[in-house]
Amino acid sequence: MAPPTHRSRPWVSAPARRPPWTSRDGRPLWPQAESLVGRRARGSPSGRIVAERLDAPTGSALHRLPPTRLSGPGGKMAAAAKCDVVMAATEPDLVEDEEAKREAESFKEQGNAYYAKKDYNEAYNYYTKAIDMCPKNASYYGNRAATLMMLGRFREALGDAQQSVRLDDSFVRGHLREGKCHLSLGNAMAACRSFQRALELDHKNTQAQQEFKNANAVMEYEKIAETDFEKRDFRKVVFCMDRALEFAPACHRFKILKAECLAMLGRYPEAQSVASDILRMDSTNADALYVRGLCLYYEDCIEKAVQFFVQALRMAPDHEKAYVACRNAKALKAKKEDGNKAFKDGNYKLAYELYTEALGIDPNNIKTNAKLYCNRGTVNSKLRKLDDAIEDCTHAVRLDDTYIKAYLRRAQCYMDTEQYEEAVRDYEKVYQTEKTKEHKQLLKNAQLELKKSKRKDYYKILGVDKNASEDEIKKAYRKRALMHHPDRHSGASAEVQKEEEKKFKEVGEAFTILSDPKKKTRYDSGQDLDEEGMNMGDFDANNIFKAFFGGPGGFSFEASGPGNFFFQFG
Repeated sequence: MAPPTHRSRPWVSAPARRPPWTSRDGRPLWPQAESLVGRRARGSPSGRIVAERLDAPTGSALHRLPPTRLSGPGGKMAAAAKCDVVMAATEPDLVEDEEAKREAESFKEQGNAYYAKKDYNEAYNYYTKAIDMCPKNASYYGNRAATLMMLGRFREALGDAQQSVRLDDSFVRGHLREGKCHLSLGNAMAACRSFQRALELDHKNTQAQQEFKNANAVMEYEKIAETDFEKRDFRKVVFCMDRALEFAPACHRFKILKAECLAMLGRYPEAQSVASDILRMDSTNADALYVRGLCLYYEDCIEKAVQFFVQALRMAPDHEKAYVACRNAKALKAKKEDGNKAFKDGNYKLAYELYTEALGIDPNNIKTNAKLYCNRGTVNSKLRKLDDAIEDCTHAVRLDDTYIKAYLRRAQCYMDTEQYEEAVRDYEKVYQTEKTKEHKQLLKNAQLELKKSKRKDYYKILGVDKNASEDEIKKAYRKRALMHHPDRHSGASAEVQKEEEKKFKEVGEAFTILSDPKKKTRYDSGQDLDEEGMNMGDFDANNIFKAFFGGPGGFSFEASGPGNFFFQFG
């Protein structure tokens, strides 16, 4: 069979004719002409047209195609060749367009199948192929947007959804997806506009109605949170952000605000978790870096906190919160270290002033301020300002109820001021937290002192110190016994007589115990005096008085009649 001629295949070059874009020796007249033919290998429809046109004989149907059917340098080449132009597309172009549409539909159907199987990555790939084949189809962008939303890639999904409604403004699902993406990213106002447009197109659309309500709810939560943050009601802000994040799960702004408030509430692990999640997705997020540093700052890890603040300021030099926090962190660190140095040098007055200045830097830094209060309490105890020391330690444990050192310092101050019940309470708290031998012994000592304090304080009754000598005890007894002897108050009221008689008996009891070395030792050690038959219930103060004052050189009370007494000296 004879080979076909150029008349049967008009787009094939005739063997006897030389292409008009080549020289007599067959070389191309334009460098672009040679590269244009290669576009066919990339599967471009325009490339195929250019390639076939370059192969076609002069004056053929392909040479009469409009120059606009050629892209790039090829179009310019065709215009330069001043070819005749016709406005109608050729039959092969129409066939190719139909084939591209069928192929795109096939990709879309495969994408739908993978989407139904929840294999969103594969669905995304096939929707992308469909878009490459038919980039003007709104539904393909809409489907890919839905897939990206399922993958949590809301920002990319927003771009596809917006493209879908640009191509077809009547595409209701496109407007719904655009609004959903805006809402998920925290832009509730833009979401409302999208949902309103969807309702304009379909006023009965229940999804658009519900999403419109959700967007308005998010705007309300955001407004309440802003007001409560100014009021420092951080718990309520966290509540509002939790509700808003149910509709806007990809909003970093809401997450950052929540994390900052968690840090202000002392819930540092939760705040760090939120900030770290954001930094895993975006390591340059200045707000997340600031919150991460804030958590470390409030946990008294000041050096590490400064590093995060500095990094946040590199990402956003105008970040005011990071700047203020960095300045405060450096100032706190410097003041605290200066106070510690002054304390070690024994300059307690200067140490007190430096700790006080440090406490005024940032009242929100709970843990660091708790340590500063405890340090200042230690300074006050050194200055023997025990009541002030107790007050400082109380501030410390109020800020941080797990601060063992503050409890120990306050307990010791309670012991020094003979507030044994309070001391026992603090030592019990310490021992429950850290069951060490040292803490057990401190608790035991406090309990012993408490037990002793509930007995009669014989030293106090006689008005002597616990280290008083035997002579001092005798002199004190002589003075008190004469002062409270019932005969001296015989003319007083019955009530006064009863009170003085009670005191007289206590004075004699105190002298009996403290003048006996064995009994005094047992009494000082906190032992029960009744265990060895020392029952003070049968005690007779008059006998002690007579024994002490009677005999040579002494004196005693003698009665001259009923109710009359006088001193008789020997």
